[in-house]
Amino acid sequence: MIRMLIPVLDHRGAVEAARYAASMFLERGVTEVELVEVLEPVDQGRTAAFHTRSALVRREKRAMLKALIDARNILEDAGVPYRWKRIFGRWTKAIADYAAITQPDVMVIDVSHMGFFRRLIMFTSLSRRTVTPVTLVH
Repeated sequence: MIRMLIPVLDHRGAVEAARYAASMFLERGVTEVELVEVLEPVDQGRTAAFHTRSALVRREKRAMLKALIDARNILEDAGVPYRWKRIFGRWTKAIADYAAITQPDVMVIDVSHMGFFRRLIMFTSLSRRTVTPVTLVH
């Protein structure tokens, strides 16, 4: 009986993490999956100088929605019970804070599109901030 948390961090989504959750559900008894869409503040960086905040938020939500739909489709096809929620903030802090509230048994993050150093930084940062075991899937 495992409760799994899958953060959807960017527009590339969490497809590999959803596939992992589906296989765990079919083989080992994952009881529930929670997809968490993490939206970072969009008013930072260079694009904020050229676009309005509302336009940036709309663009980010559209991109994240597609990524979320892809992960949801995989879970639905496998019959995995899931919930989803949208949270705002910096990735590692927002995920760690949310995990502290919901207390999942394991956190699975799709890092197939990330470089080595970004994976390392994310893993070490999350490991320091939360007691929930973190699994990175490629």
